[in-house]
Amino acid sequence: MMRWCWTGAYGAIERRHIVSHAAAEAAATASQKVALVVGSTGVVGAALLDILPSPDTPAGPWKVYALSRGRLPPWSAPEGAPSSSNPNPNTNPVVHLHVDLADPAAVAQALQPLADITHVFYTAWSACPGATEEEAREANCDMLRNVLSAVVPSCPALVHVCLQTGRKQFVDPFEPLSGISAAIAAMRPYPEDVPRLEYSDLEDVLLDEVAHSWLNGAAAITWSVHRPATVFGFSPRSESNVIASLRVYAAICRKEGAALRWPGSRVAWEGFSDASDAELVAEHALWAALEPGGKNETFNCTNGDVYKWKNLWPMLAEHFEMEWSGYDGEDKRFKLEEAMAGKEALWGEIVREKGLVETELNDITAWWFVDALINADKEQLENMNKSKEHGFLGFRNTMTRRSRVSKTLKTLVSSSSLRKTNITSARSTQKTLKNTRRMSPSRLPVLEDFVVTLRRYLFV
Repeated sequence: MMRWCWTGAYGAIERRHIVSHAAAEAAATASQKVALVVGSTGVVGAALLDILPSPDTPAGPWKVYALSRGRLPPWSAPEGAPSSSNPNPNTNPVVHLHVDLADPAAVAQALQPLADITHVFYTAWSACPGATEEEAREANCDMLRNVLSAVVPSCPALVHVCLQTGRKQFVDPFEPLSGISAAIAAMRPYPEDVPRLEYSDLEDVLLDEVAHSWLNGAAAITWSVHRPATVFGFSPRSESNVIASLRVYAAICRKEGAALRWPGSRVAWEGFSDASDAELVAEHALWAALEPGGKNETFNCTNGDVYKWKNLWPMLAEHFEMEWSGYDGEDKRFKLEEAMAGKEALWGEIVREKGLVETELNDITAWWFVDALINADKEQLENMNKSKEHGFLGFRNTMTRRSRVSKTLKTLVSSSSLRKTNITSARSTQKTLKNTRRMSPSRLPVLEDFVVTLRRYLFV
């Protein structure tokens, strides 16, 4: 069996930002792989956009269509028009399209002209605030169906569809992560064949739409389903933004002169948890899209290790140079969604004081999601054996990935020249990178990593 091997894959996102745009653009012209990334402003979608256009990506550089509902953040590269109308709009190899996935007519209008798509990476998901569980399931199924019904008949070169779901395959209801049946809990760490729950509806839609291509006599389209755990990464438009939410919480506590208090359960504090690095999930999807071992299968996707929140919490407090407290009894628990209500003006002060990009508090946080995660009453773990047996051997060290970000920021943010870096300006970023090259080679990767991290994490 062919084993997945991507030389130098670790840190692909960081390298992506220092690759010559001219080289990437020239190589993209000869590329035969064309990706549609749906949900491109989400955590994993953003990681895919970082990885796919790189010349050293397998089968890369890829031509990429990025589909999202909202407009891009102000620090993003300029938007371009689809290549059919403007083959060289700018040096950014990603073409951004904005459409509401719940509108079938709008989706069809946007996607049907893109006949060169070869791969679909579907990472979109809507929490559907105010909807019942059944209504949310139906709404998300409609979104996926609208995309595939537009792409499958219109793209003769389409060969594979990657669908990202998640832990809700195993845990229901989602808010909070409690009420899990004893039979399901006994199967932890969860294998892929746990009995059907919510995300199986999406899998049904995927299989139905792919089957339509077979019935019409087209070439068989393969598929894969990816089930990450809690995704660690960043995107300002994600509905499940754990890292950004916790960093905002810490920044607000520090501004108020308060300690960083643990709001959640004893189980979440002391028990084992697992996570999925956004870059790893993107690589997992890319592996399945290209390798025979990843075709027509469902896979869990986690970092391959475990961590405890009681070990991560002091690291977060250390980065912000503040006192902290851990689990201190049931009577001391609280919901972040309630505690952070009305903090918009305070966040605005932090933004102005730190010279950050203007952001709305609710745009970059997901308090409800963090509350669900840290109030779990049972440990949540997944089994990665199937991925390894099929040839994917990727992993991430959760503790070092998390600490690397915090230590880099803590070390470098005191530099006045870097503190004032204008992350909305590509020219400013390039100038900063140019200046760092005057330093020692051992220092260079750390500084480049800082610039990338600053652009992605927004705040210090």
